[in-house]
This record gives sequence, structure tokens and C-alpha cells, in this order.
Amino acid sequence: MQIDAVLIAGPTASGKSDAGLALAEYLNGAVINADSMQVYAEAPVLTAQPDAAARARAPHLLYGHVPAREPYSVGRYAEDAKRALAGVKAMNRMPVFVGGTGMYFMALEEGLACIPPVPDAVRDAARALLVQIGVRELHKRLAARDPRTAAALRPSDPQRTLRAWEVLEATGRPLVEWQRAPAEPILKGMRLARILLDPPRAELRAAIAARFESMVEQGLGEARALEGLDPSLPAAKLLGLRPLQALARGEIDRKAAITQAVTATRQFAKRQMTWFRGRMPHYTRLDPQLCNIITVFNEISV
Repeated sequence: MQIDAVLIAGPTASGKSDAGLALAEYLNGAVINADSMQVYAEAPVLTAQPDAAARARAPHLLYGHVPAREPYSVGRYAEDAKRALAGVKAMNRMPVFVGGTGMYFMALEEGLACIPPVPDAVRDAARALLVQIGVRELHKRLAARDPRTAAALRPSDPQRTLRAWEVLEATGRPLVEWQRAPAEPILKGMRLARILLDPPRAELRAAIAARFESMVEQGLGEARALEGLDPSLPAAKLLGLRPLQALARGEIDRKAAITQAVTATRQFAKRQMTWFRGRMPHYTRLDPQLCNIITVFNEISV
């Protein structure tokens, strides 16, 4: 079977970047990021973005191209991914999408709701209101006007609550109504090879701990540079950011910072795998300990 694009999903620290690079080299391809945290320019270490040596071996797109203090949504990713895909095709290379963000893969395969852009004035007013009254009060106000959307959101989630409020203010329609009419998938009509990295739990937990232990010193500088980041911004969810900022301020010691960051990352990886197994059963699961990405690709593309 002729393949037009490859999708490689997996939890954090599962070896996605190495697998994607190996397959890109094998296929004369280019790697396109599908991870919501690896888009941020100020956090290449904290988000484990491919380094210069990896980028020299194959083109890498949509890594570190967004300022952390700028709101970035899955809708913006969809537009960026369309342009990146066109660029890779123009290079006559195979697009290899690599990442751990389930919603990004939904945008690629299923399409997203065509929500009109929120005007800057509305966005600024919504953000100011969040700062003034807090996320739980904003969620309460959202529930009074848009109970269906609010019911699907955690009252403690500032990013999604703010997004729902912005859309309601800007369009007069609940977010759930917009979400019922998705746009065309980015990869519509393309023949896809879909691979999910699913390492054993013990191996993944060890890899998460080893990764953070190795990057804590460089990550500390990135964390310092992001002090004062608006907690409602997506970048505020960077794994390890808060513990490292607390370490930089002298509030906790190095051991405690590592423990907190590793624990949070393991919990996040567990949520990722729950999503992947529930929403992406059509992906071929690969245990990196038992076989390599090229062998699996050749098997599923026959």
C-alpha cells in the first residue's frame, strides 16, 4: 500500500522523537510536530524538543515557533499543520507527524470545529475577568449562561473555561454548538500509517525519571525565564515548570523539585495513554523494547 503520511503518537518520554527521526531518515521524510508543549520557543529543554544534531539529519517543522506568553490553540495548530504539510510536500518528502497531544491528532484525522476568531478586545476582557474573579467564579458564570459546555469542564481548569467564555462572548453561541460541526480533516483522503508507542509501564516510568534528572540544570534556566507566566496560558502547563520555579526561588530543594516534576509527568503520561487507548484504537501499537519503528512501518504498509 502506498503511504502518504505517517502518524506517530505516544506518551511523554516514550521515544517518539527518536522513532520519528529514524523513520523520516528511512523514508526521506520530514518530521512535523504534533505535541502542544514542543511548540514553545523558550522551553526546548523542558519540552525535550529535538536538538540541533537531530534537526541536521532531517527537516523538523513546528518546533519552538511560538512565544510562551502567546495563547496557542489547537485551531492555530491546525492552520500551522496545513502549511507545514504543504511545505513538506513541496520538498517531495514524506510527512511524519510525531507527538503526544490527542487533540492535534484529532485535527489531523477528524477535523475541528470552525469557530470564528475571537477579537483581541474580547480575549483581553475575558482574561482580565479571569484574573479579577478567579477560575471557579468564571466557571460558575459560564454555567449560568452555557450549562452544557460548563458541565464538560473542570471548574479548576482556567484554560478551557476561559476559551469557552471567550467563544460565548464573541459569538453568542455555546462552544459545544460550534464543536458539533467540524471542518474537514487536514489529512483527508490521504493513506496513513498510524503507530502508537506503548512501552511497558515500568520502562516508561524509569525513562521519565531519567529524562528529568538529566535536564534539570538547563531546565532551571528556562523556568527562571518564564517566571510570572499567566497561569491561564497553555504554556503554564509545561511539565516541571512549577517545581523548577520553586527551586529557583529557594522554596524547595533539588530532590523535592525532581520528585514533584517526575510525579506530575508520570500522571500526565497515564492520562495520555488513557486517551490514546480510548480514542485511537485504530493505531498499531508498538512496544519499543520488542521491535523498531521501521519494521512496524514495513509490516503495516504492505
